[in-house]
This record gives sequence, structure tokens and C-alpha cells, in this order.
Amino acid sequence: MFAIVAIGGKQYKVSPNDTIDVDRLPYDEGAEIELTDVLLKDNDGDVVIGQPVIEGAKVKAKVLKQYLGEKIEVRRFKAKARYRRKKGFRPSLTKLQIESIA
Repeated sequence: MFAIVAIGGKQYKVSPNDTIDVDRLPYDEGAEIELTDVLLKDNDGDVVIGQPVIEGAKVKAKVLKQYLGEKIEVRRFKAKARYRRKKGFRPSLTKLQIESIA
């Protein structure tokens, strides 16, 4: 059993007991949330596709932690102009554990 859910403008394939990292969500650690933007649901070969979402379908998840991800470096370079810049940032992430798909 799996589902495809939209979280923060991105799509994730999830199954029960999976842990996923998504962009920061405004919930505290330990909070139980319901994701209602379920785009596709597969129950052992029985596939339901939403138009665009499945009415009444929910994915229950638990927020495990809020944290900063690995540093991402961004470099800019222009040939023959002696122009070089280096920047970096650490994305804010939320770790979710998928409890169930209903």
C-alpha cells in the first residue's frame, strides 16, 4: 500500500512507517497531522487516481523533528572577467513519519 501526496508544492511517494524529509512545516515536534492532498492511492493493485485529489483520502503523519539540512553551496563564475562568488545555505527541513493511509 502506498500513496502519492503533495506537501509544499512537491510530490512524495509514501507508505505506512516511512520517514520523509520535507520543507519546513509550521508544526511542533510530536504533533500529529493529516495530509489531505492525496493524488494517488494504491491498495495492493487497486489504484485510485484523483482529479486532482482524492476526496476523503487522508494520510496521517507525525512530526519527528525540525532541523537544518546539509549545506548547499552555490557558485557563480564568469570566464575571463575574474568574477567568482561562493554562497551557501542550509535548508530548513521537517522529518515526518507516516502513520497510516486512509
